[in-house]
Amino acid sequence: MGILDFVFPFRPQISYSTQILAKDSSVLHAFLSQDDKWRLYTETTEITPLLRKTLLHKEDRFFAWHPGVNPLAVGRAALRNLLTGRRTSGASTITMQVVRLLEPRRRTYGSKLLEIIRAIQLEMHYSKQEIFQFYLNLVPYGGNIEGIKAASLLYFGKPPQLLSLSEITALAIVPNRPSSLRPDTRQSALLAARNVWLRRFEVDQLFEPSVIDDALHEPLRVTRRAAPAQIPHLAQRLKAQYPNEPTVRTGIVPQKQVQAEALVKNYVNRLKSQNIHNAAVLIVNNETGAVEAYVGSADFSNPYDGGQVDGIRAVRSPGSALKPLLYATAFDKGLLTPKMILNDVPTNFSGYEPENFDQRFNGPVTVEFALANSLNIPAVKVLKDVQTPVLVDQLKKAGFQTVRKQAKDLGLSMILGGCGVTLEELTRLFAAFANEGRLQPLSYGAVPMSQTKKKADSGFEIISPGAAFLITQVLTQVTRPDLPTNFDNSYHLPRIAWKTGTSYGRRDAWSIGYNKQYTIGVWVGNFSGEGVADLSGAETATPLLFSLFNSLDYNSPKGWYHMPESVALRKVCAASGDIPSDFCTNPIVDYHLMGVSPYRRCQHRQWVFVNAAKSLSYCPTCLPASGYVREAYPNYTPELIAYYELKKLPYEKIPPHNPACERVFGDGAPIIISPNNGSEYYVRTDEPQQILLSCQAANDVQQVFWYINDKLFKKSSPTEAVFMSPPPGRVKVSCSDDKGRNTDVYIEVKRL
Repeated sequence: MGILDFVFPFRPQISYSTQILAKDSSVLHAFLSQDDKWRLYTETTEITPLLRKTLLHKEDRFFAWHPGVNPLAVGRAALRNLLTGRRTSGASTITMQVVRLLEPRRRTYGSKLLEIIRAIQLEMHYSKQEIFQFYLNLVPYGGNIEGIKAASLLYFGKPPQLLSLSEITALAIVPNRPSSLRPDTRQSALLAARNVWLRRFEVDQLFEPSVIDDALHEPLRVTRRAAPAQIPHLAQRLKAQYPNEPTVRTGIVPQKQVQAEALVKNYVNRLKSQNIHNAAVLIVNNETGAVEAYVGSADFSNPYDGGQVDGIRAVRSPGSALKPLLYATAFDKGLLTPKMILNDVPTNFSGYEPENFDQRFNGPVTVEFALANSLNIPAVKVLKDVQTPVLVDQLKKAGFQTVRKQAKDLGLSMILGGCGVTLEELTRLFAAFANEGRLQPLSYGAVPMSQTKKKADSGFEIISPGAAFLITQVLTQVTRPDLPTNFDNSYHLPRIAWKTGTSYGRRDAWSIGYNKQYTIGVWVGNFSGEGVADLSGAETATPLLFSLFNSLDYNSPKGWYHMPESVALRKVCAASGDIPSDFCTNPIVDYHLMGVSPYRRCQHRQWVFVNAAKSLSYCPTCLPASGYVREAYPNYTPELIAYYELKKLPYEKIPPHNPACERVFGDGAPIIISPNNGSEYYVRTDEPQQILLSCQAANDVQQVFWYINDKLFKKSSPTEAVFMSPPPGRVKVSCSDDKGRNTDVYIEVKRL
């Protein structure tokens, strides 16, 4: 046999249809084979004892014992053919039929001899079970349908393991006459032939008489059905990823997929009046990492609104959706705790002046308030402290491919949506928050997945469990602006942590939420990129997110998150979030990461020496011999003072410093807001143009002095707007306060 294999090799090459299976092994989507056949691979688990018993009795009763050829049947057939002078009996075993299906030839005695040789080869290389599988996968059923599984699905709408005796018998006789007994066009002839064979089974006592009687009276309802075509976006993705795999298994749960698709479609239909035409949803099981529902668009068959675009992989602007990762990174770096204070006031970051979504400012706010309310200015300040490359590295570790490509060009604006992300990447990131900071790849298909597989078995820690817990605590709050305004009337609020995002120009609305069991990512918008005035993460995407959680996992029995050992509680000053000092009379409780979070004494107020009338302040150098007292004054930052002055808000000011003092102060120099250091300014020669001079100074500063190229230009109050017409060339702009503290910037002025 080895010599025969070498001289006359036999290596079956079968082109199967690619079938995408759900978690329960049902067929979600099937593709034509390379030779345009519906030829679905049948697993051994799909071959029931009833199916095996019926087919073997009809086709090859001695299949289990012969070596590929039945000598008695061959002899009997040869004798009959010689006596009659024509072919009356074929004597083909199932093995020989497999050979004929693999290598079709003209029906001659020479071909029969070759079939016998090939059948013996097949038996030498494959088990009986494998050969029987070959037969079930290749047997013709009319048209371009081959194999028992394809016939079962396309004619009866069910998998092989659910076929009745009546249906199995009908399919068993079709291959002998695939044209005249084709199930969808020759149903009457098929019914008559089925009953003939059922009577034979009765005579042969293959089944109980009652079973045969039930099969005879069972109506034969055959309809040519369309091939399964669910989850089209994911199916095409997996087909491209595994082009030669006959079977690709996924973690898709059909019930959840159908629910998600229905919710998305109905929701988008309601939004079309607002010129919003699409949405995408990804549902991830946090315990296994399996994607249980994948909705790439509202309607795959809609060509007008880009239905075939996969919104789960489309690159879009994230808006504010990346802020949780930024704050979690800041927690891990020991820069922040939830109750620490950030100033939400107008701020210039070297020429970049971000605004909040509502174009308002809130003054001093806590970190948790800034995140829960998605404030932009505090987020940019935190990113400046964390440093952009650090956040970019975090996103690259998390698998954000577009961020990886854009890395060199990203700046502070990235935290407000100035980068590209996909719904898949965002959902995977939030699944890490749901799994104590561990990031693992999402499982789509091809590799069998265990239901008991835990997150700790794979992936890596992108943030600490403590930081993940702090983020979850903040994102669970419901007193926030991204809660839908009408949820009380239309939605039950599920217990989830969630974050929204709205991209610049209102082109993308995001809402990603999670609990212990699931992470769900939602995107709503138009694939054309057209912005819509009514589009927002809170009002457009979050209602759909809530509907999905309420439908799939309302009040999850998995419970909620517990505080990890790395997190503890401590008292902090309500005015700063720092450790209370002598000035702090209203301490509150705050979370902190033990050994990581900052531990500094509160300095929100300071002692100042003043005269009895509190009209002058003194430094240690100019203290009078008598007549002074010590008073506590707020230690405001220059930017907060500028905000109070801008809004005409009253605040406690330090009295002017003793004018007779000759000391020159070194710390706390004015911060020049305009012009921007190192910038180029273009001015027209025919139209005189001016540049704004603006600064922020300390609480005790009454006057500042502006210098242009070391020459005094103007004296003003710290909050007064000053304008100047700059000379061409390199210009030095200096600002000094009444304590002698000075700051310089340089600009380049060019004439047009």
